[in-house]
Amino acid sequence: MTDTRLVPMPATRLPAWLDRTMAEYVDSRMRAGETREQAEANKQRSLDQWFPDGAPLPDHFVWDLVDDEDTVVGYLWIGPFSPGSTEWWVFDVEVEEQHRRRGHARRALEAGQRVAREHGAASIGLNVFGYNTGAQDLYASLGYRVTATQMQLPLD
Repeated sequence: MTDTRLVPMPATRLPAWLDRTMAEYVDSRMRAGETREQAEANKQRSLDQWFPDGAPLPDHFVWDLVDDEDTVVGYLWIGPFSPGSTEWWVFDVEVEEQHRRRGHARRALEAGQRVAREHGAASIGLNVFGYNTGAQDLYASLGYRVTATQMQLPLD
């Protein structure tokens, strides 16, 4: 088994990561049924709220996931859902496809949970789209439980 460490994402990598993760966010929201306009509006709200000056809020953490060979294998972004809240959120976590199924996401989420706890978090939540059953299985195995379900019927 390989190691997984959380390393603060360098400021030089942050803009490209933010562009990529927000593009993926828009794609995921569209895949889940939103129009491009709705998804883009949600993206902008997220940027305005969590990255008002292009950098994360001070109590938000954006990490590279680094393996035992010092290879960046993914990323994790967590922080309070609202300023000063004890309810924290996993805003984004991803392991690059060629590094999946080695436990990186599990170890990263567990490490992120420890950091959240150290910063006073009482809970940590996340959103997972319905089509992402692999992620749902991982989150359930870590003890996350379903707190809401949204459903949609396309009428075309």
